Amino acid sequence: MTLFDEVLSQFPSEVQAPVRKVWDALGPNEKASFMSLLVGFPADTHLIKILVKLSTAHIRQAFGNKHRVVIVGPTNVGKSTLYNQLVQDKSDQAVVSPLPGTTTENQQADAALFAVVDTPGADAVGDAGEREKDLALSASAEADFIVLVFDAVQGIKKTEQELFNEVAALKKPFIVVLNKTDLISRKDLQAVLISAAQNLGLEPDQIVPIVAKDGKNLGKVLLAIAATEPGMVAALGQALPEYRWQLAWQSIVRTASISAAIALVPLPVIDFIPLVAAQSIMMVSIARIYNYEITPKRASELVATFGMGLLGRTLFQQFSKFGGLPGWLLSAAIAASTTIVLGYAGVRWFEKGEKLSSDTLKKLTRAVTSNLMETFKDFGKHRNNPKGLQERISQALEDLPLAESRSTLDNEAGE
Repeated sequence: MTLFDEVLSQFPSEVQAPVRKVWDALGPNEKASFMSLLVGFPADTHLIKILVKLSTAHIRQAFGNKHRVVIVGPTNVGKSTLYNQLVQDKSDQAVVSPLPGTTTENQQADAALFAVVDTPGADAVGDAGEREKDLALSASAEADFIVLVFDAVQGIKKTEQELFNEVAALKKPFIVVLNKTDLISRKDLQAVLISAAQNLGLEPDQIVPIVAKDGKNLGKVLLAIAATEPGMVAALGQALPEYRWQLAWQSIVRTASISAAIALVPLPVIDFIPLVAAQSIMMVSIARIYNYEITPKRASELVATFGMGLLGRTLFQQFSKFGGLPGWLLSAAIAASTTIVLGYAGVRWFEKGEKLSSDTLKKLTRAVTSNLMETFKDFGKHRNNPKGLQERISQALEDLPLAESRSTLDNEAGE
């Protein structure tokens, strides 16, 4: 068994074929560089496990093919209203009324490249109520993803807790949304979220507050789906193009985290950045979001044309002269920043067919590196826990304002 085969065996079985596909698309030099990096890992490191965990979600995002979203929840919490926000054809919209139990059957419609299913209330009593609950849970059992909706005003009572437990027992990826938050005062909203989270055994940031009737925070619902089930990302991006950047950002952050994790290894890793395999997968993922056909081999060629590896080495030499960060943390910052800018350049390419100039790429990378260096200063000078540091780096990347808008990069690029 080759070293690559040993690494591949650590991936979940369902993503091994896509990993092999990307590997086969790489050229001899790229394979040699990557294998040199693997050979250099300390034998007792946990880093490969971290990379496998990150890369698994990354690969599912690039090659996943999930298409069925089911909306489930108690009666009269706004499931049909949320459903209507997602369907493409108005003739497919569900009937909405203030009367409980308006929806009595499952209803499926097209939301462009994924199907969305509205279900009856899953908390009604009596024979009719049991039948409707069975319909809702049956649809949930066949879902690729579940959106579990509760009412912010009603809160989480025993029946909601029981439904949550039943949905969780299905072992399907799901998110919890709290609807009708416009009926809660702004000063009380956080307390309501905390209370709901405690009753469900979740953290407050695991619940998405929404106002389904006007689509408020619909983007956060989509991003939560993308974060929880990466296989849905391409379908979401193609179905709802106004959220493409936010979805692409998910892929960029994953790849930047992988690159930063690699850079934490005590090797001259900057010579291997960008990590061609990971960044090629990122390009495939972003291309799918923008409905652009591209092969792993073509993605690898595109990554090479931007020349971010050479730029990263140059910046490392320049920034290391000024001090401020230990070399290994500076490598992580530059690895992440070059990946972020590469992802942005890919977005511009797939969106407009525009290749950013080398001067623009340099300017953008300098700006992002400086920003990350300021953030990473708080990490200290000792790398006692590489896994903990990698998690902090991932969180720092997720907290960047770029998650909401790429306007900062557009301004830096002169647009």
